[in-house]
Amino acid sequence: MKFFEYSELYTLNRSTYVNLRWIAFLGQFISILTVEFIFEYKFNYIPCLGIIILGAITNILLQFQVKANQISNSLSLSYLTYDILQLSFLFYLTGGITNPFIFLLIIPAVFSSQYLTITSSVTLVFITVISILFLTFFYIELPHPGELHFHVPDYYLYAIPISILIGLLFLVYFAVEFGEQNRKRKKAFEKIQEIMAKENELLSLGGQAAAAAHSLGTPLSTILLTAKELKKEFNHDNKLNKDLDLLVSQSKRCSEILKKLSLNPKINDEFINANLNLSDYIFEIVKSFREISKKKFEVNTETFKNKIIINKSPEIIYGLRNFIGNANKFTKNKIKIILYNKNKSTFVKIIDDGKGFPNDLLNKDKLGEPYIRTLNDLNNSSKGLGLGTFIGKTLLEKNFASVKFKNSETTGGAEVLIQWRDKDLRKI
Repeated sequence: MKFFEYSELYTLNRSTYVNLRWIAFLGQFISILTVEFIFEYKFNYIPCLGIIILGAITNILLQFQVKANQISNSLSLSYLTYDILQLSFLFYLTGGITNPFIFLLIIPAVFSSQYLTITSSVTLVFITVISILFLTFFYIELPHPGELHFHVPDYYLYAIPISILIGLLFLVYFAVEFGEQNRKRKKAFEKIQEIMAKENELLSLGGQAAAAAHSLGTPLSTILLTAKELKKEFNHDNKLNKDLDLLVSQSKRCSEILKKLSLNPKINDEFINANLNLSDYIFEIVKSFREISKKKFEVNTETFKNKIIINKSPEIIYGLRNFIGNANKFTKNKIKIILYNKNKSTFVKIIDDGKGFPNDLLNKDKLGEPYIRTLNDLNNSSKGLGLGTFIGKTLLEKNFASVKFKNSETTGGAEVLIQWRDKDLRKI
């Protein structure tokens, strides 16, 4: 569940940026007309109006042609670069560095530094510096009354660009720092919201599990009773007896778990009641599935050298069991589990040879969220709602794991990659 889609992205809000540009163009337009027609300081104002009108056209295109609410970093860089060059050309026609509004030239670079990448900010600062240096030596005289000529000493003239450049670097530096801190706060807030939402979902599922345990008691007892009766009737059939013994034992185990769950949804399973290495966890889980499944399990630990002992973690056990159980459920013949180490991290890869994850869920990054259905199976009631994947992913992520989903390039089936940093495994 994502609450802030853009907390980690470097973008500009389109509506805010468009409004700021309209204010800038309106101010430029009023200033040009005021100097020419009210103050009557005669100068060649037609090119200036042409530049302003061209800028307004680009803003219309930005407002109506760009549909996204957030403008990408590259597009923002292009528009802000245009703004600097547009302002520079206006200042070139109206006094250059002696124009009292010359400080406005630093606004695009300062504005970008809080929202865009460091590279984009440095690029805009560089363009601004070049523009200021050019306007220091090349410009058309500042508009003035015919009888008055405005002149300043050279030392004062050169002090203006120096002061502007110092202010530019100072403001950009602090804008970059504040922007980065703001992004970190948004990211942390988003993570807290996500964790709280998942905790609420798990608590809700806990209540549902207790209700389900109460409802399943009667049909489970019926299954157990039927299995015992069949065992009595076919006592002479050794092959069938083995299957019936397994059915009876598993039914009793389910009954005991449901009985405890009805009283306390937070019970701990006694399965793997010890501190073990991750590979031992996998082997014990696979062993439990081999007892009840006819599918082939292959566990590869050839490149797994991690000897870290994990304190008994029901959450890791349940998480791994969920994904291995899903692989067992949807595979055709074979489940392959690979454990390996790389770059001080531990990986568990679970691959089956079934139909794989639905593309519409993979493309939209929906896997791991509860109550989801693929568009291909909306009318298929036999398909699940993604609760097993949600529970497995949430429990593992609570224990520092990273879980990724894809379809295997070799088998075409589902592939789940679970990763821990070794230093995080030691914390469990």
